[in-house]
Amino acid sequence: MGPTAPRKRPTIRDVAAAAGVSRGTVSRVINGGHWVSPDSLAAVQEAIRTTGYSANQHARSLVTGRSNSVAFLLTEPQHLLFEDPNFSILLRGAARALAARSMPLLLMVAGTPDEQKQVLSYVGAGHVDGVLAISSHSGNRLLDALVRQGIPMISCGVPLGFEGSLGYVSADDLGGGRRMTRHLLDLGRTRIATITGPLDTPGGRLRLAGYRDELGPLYDESLVAHADYSRDGGAAAMRTLLDRRPDLDAVFVGSDLMAAGALQVLREADRRVPHDVAVGGFDDSGLAATLDPPLTTMRQPLERIAVEMVRLLVELIEGGEPAAVTLPTSLVVRASTAPS
Repeated sequence: MGPTAPRKRPTIRDVAAAAGVSRGTVSRVINGGHWVSPDSLAAVQEAIRTTGYSANQHARSLVTGRSNSVAFLLTEPQHLLFEDPNFSILLRGAARALAARSMPLLLMVAGTPDEQKQVLSYVGAGHVDGVLAISSHSGNRLLDALVRQGIPMISCGVPLGFEGSLGYVSADDLGGGRRMTRHLLDLGRTRIATITGPLDTPGGRLRLAGYRDELGPLYDESLVAHADYSRDGGAAAMRTLLDRRPDLDAVFVGSDLMAAGALQVLREADRRVPHDVAVGGFDDSGLAATLDPPLTTMRQPLERIAVEMVRLLVELIEGGEPAAVTLPTSLVVRASTAPS
């Protein structure tokens, strides 16, 4: 017995015949359903289901001028994609939201100048319809080039330097910084240090501003150290603070990953947490609850941020105006700030 011939892929003609409508009506349904009666729309959708038809995306792209895909653009070194749990949560949330719209998500990492050139060439050639910009830094030339080319784009966090031209979805970094600092003050701590993220990122800048605002006249520059959102960076900053201010009794760390490094250094220095030093973080992406001791932190609604970014980007791709959404953070208290 010879091999079975491959099953022929259903066509628009097959769908039209099954639905009892013209091929033009099927085409209009596939491309958005405009100018199609409810009865015809229902008939075509049922025919698509029963015939197993799926649109030829390449052919549709030639007609619409769209790729029907979106880029998830991370402008950080590649290792942070795997080290920082925030990025995987955002990636998963965006992929799920786009899958519901039958839009593939393309992951692009542009942490080096060569990678940025490749991304600009690829995106500029129209291979994606829009960009979800993750962890953008102020002065980023890639972001500037994409904006100048008119690429639809939504930023995760306030896009420093592009606040008037780019839409974004952000957690309330300023309010979160204030809330964590207030929590440490309410514990009776009086020498509260902070480890910030990079000051060319919205989280680094705004969380520090919230800390400074809440301390008011108690703010002391010697209690501030800067890092890079990595575990090693948090550890190095904690060593700097202990050398400079061995009398500190609390530290607000600008991310849970940096806090993991800070906790390790405090343990090595025989500083008990929270008895000697209370520690608070920012993110609550899953890592915080696994640390020793479990970390008090500010929870960012990361999955909702991803969903909102996709919604705003799709609106932009379809001709809408840029929009901005700021979502609240919430304090999650764990053992690292338990009352002494």
